[in-house]
Amino acid sequence: QVQLVESGGGLVQPGGSLRLSCAASGTIFSIYTMAWYRQAPGKQRELVASITGGGSPNYADSVKGRFTISRDNAKNTVYLQMNSLKPDDTAVYYCNAVRFTLSVWGKGTLVTVSS
Repeated sequence: QVQLVESGGGLVQPGGSLRLSCAASGTIFSIYTMAWYRQAPGKQRELVASITGGGSPNYADSVKGRFTISRDNAKNTVYLQMNSLKPDDTAVYYCNAVRFTLSVWGKGTLVTVSS
């Protein structure tokens, strides 16, 4: 069973950057499509970005040009580089691993964008 642990969240000023990491264990990492979701207070969880095992990325319109998802299959880790952060990016960010009907979630890491 795959297990996911996120890290890298924190407090950052508007316009700043953060890099989130998600380390996976207990599986063959490269066969999973990996994704980052976020959930802001009072809102539904939404997809931020995803990346296939082969490295093809997909982004929500709200983060295109600002966020970059990447993965290192040798390190069993997926990253989310977040630049030009805005207060609206404030949320708990969750890592997700998907393969067919199997979907596994991490516990999340909080990102707060505020001056």
